[in-house]
Amino acid sequence: MIKTAWVFPGQGSQAIGMGADLGEISLAQARFDQAEQILGWSVPQICQSPEDKVSGTLYTQPCLYTIEAILVDLMRNRGEQPDLLAGHSLGEYVALYAAGVFDFAAGLQLVKRRAELMAAASEGGMAALMGFDRDQLEAAIAETANVVMANDNSAAQVVISGTLEAVDAVIAQVKCKRALKLNVSGAFHSPLMADAAVEFQKVLDQVEFHSASVPVLSNVEPTAAIAPDVLKDRLSQQMTGSVRWREISLNLPAIGIERVIEIGPGKVLTGLIKRTCPELRLENVGSLADLSLVSPSSDVA
Repeated sequence: MIKTAWVFPGQGSQAIGMGADLGEISLAQARFDQAEQILGWSVPQICQSPEDKVSGTLYTQPCLYTIEAILVDLMRNRGEQPDLLAGHSLGEYVALYAAGVFDFAAGLQLVKRRAELMAAASEGGMAALMGFDRDQLEAAIAETANVVMANDNSAAQVVISGTLEAVDAVIAQVKCKRALKLNVSGAFHSPLMADAAVEFQKVLDQVEFHSASVPVLSNVEPTAAIAPDVLKDRLSQQMTGSVRWREISLNLPAIGIERVIEIGPGKVLTGLIKRTCPELRLENVGSLADLSLVSPSSDVA
């Protein structure tokens, strides 16, 4: 049996209509009902709204967490068990849920507060850069105040975050194939989120973390951990820290992972991993229909 990692996408992977087929299952409906009690609104209704309500930060994060957690439950019901877990930004919360670090409700409470604080952020912005010289980019960031590399996604794609002036300054200094300003309310994964991080910590401190049943690679420290205090400390750093996804991807084969299943809508993470580690076997579970296409672990050799 080959070693398998489950990875979970974050904000940006959402799509109108995601999770539509999950309502057919009693397990999923129970989760949707539980989520509505916590959130005060319906995840399926937001996801199916033609006005693209699901792309508003306040809604995106709880919707992604809920749908990905349901898919985790369904994978578990099939007898599937990963050897490693990781999630991109918001996806790290699903990874911790999948590892049994906290239950569904506790995780959703955290995500709800996180979404509220990030939606209320109003300082700074973010931009994605593709096809750049890494040395040149790192030098430009080092020489420019108030900007950081927020998401190191792959050798060819990163996201920078900071004040609007600093983001523009870095873009002006770096030659790249494409620079795209992101439609976000603030400078996520940067020191400009420090005040929001302090507020979030008040909620995080109230949640009991348990030892992970499966090792988790965290965004701010992409090494495997199961200790609850370590995982909580890493999560507390996430709002202001960088998402080191390129390093997470490189660590997968280094620690013996041969197969990666992205659980959640879209194929963003498998796309990034394919460019970084093309030797890995990649699969996706974004819907009920996809579950039947995943090879049972017992049949994978």
